[in-house]
Amino acid sequence: MYRFFILTIFLAVAVAGCSSDGTKLVRIDVSDVANAVPKFEPYSPQGNNPYRVFGKTYVPLRTAEGFEQRGIASWYGKKFHGNPTSNGEKYNMYAMTAAHKTLPLPSYVSVTNLTNNKKVIVRVNDRGPFVGTRIIDLSYAAAKKLEMVGPGTAPVLVRAVTPGGIGYGSLPSQKHYLSVGVFSDESNAKRLRKTLRNAGFDTTHIKPKQSSGREIYQVRIGPVDVNSKLDHMISQIGLHLSEEPVLVTD
Repeated sequence: MYRFFILTIFLAVAVAGCSSDGTKLVRIDVSDVANAVPKFEPYSPQGNNPYRVFGKTYVPLRTAEGFEQRGIASWYGKKFHGNPTSNGEKYNMYAMTAAHKTLPLPSYVSVTNLTNNKKVIVRVNDRGPFVGTRIIDLSYAAAKKLEMVGPGTAPVLVRAVTPGGIGYGSLPSQKHYLSVGVFSDESNAKRLRKTLRNAGFDTTHIKPKQSSGREIYQVRIGPVDVNSKLDHMISQIGLHLSEEPVLVTD
């Protein structure tokens, strides 16, 4: 009887835990969790601008139309459950979702495990993965359905799914700049602008902005082309700064 009591307590602990935000997390059977149902959604105001991670610039696609990619999938679970995703939602490890480095947020894709031909449909609402050459990070539920939780990774085919027969829209065209400094004193902004222009960055300019009821001066370069040469340009600009430039969008 004593051993049975201890075993019962152990099992109760094993199936429950806490998410990263302290919310009690109870493991559930995901076999009945349905695929994401593609539908037309406006693209998120968050998570769709170019961004940098580990010194590399990523440029989100303007549309998911016709997207197809082969590579290695991984998955993420309890450690991130309840944390904000890149488009501002909360990550739910039991929902059919995924993270991708460049697909517009949100978008829908089918993911086929090429080792067993199992397929799921997920809604992409996060950015990642940034480990090695992995192309997509699946929720626990999606990974479980693809039978890749144990191995941790699997070769997959990712294809965009058009919602309800309606073509994907496109993100609006935007101009991109490198913010290289923000000052409350305009004379400091002018000094930095002169330094960078003397170094050959001719498109350096000052943009006055309002912040908390006072005027500040943003020194920036651009507009810049977001392409494979941008990372090199950022490293060259960094030689004249105490911090790395920040990619901003108008």
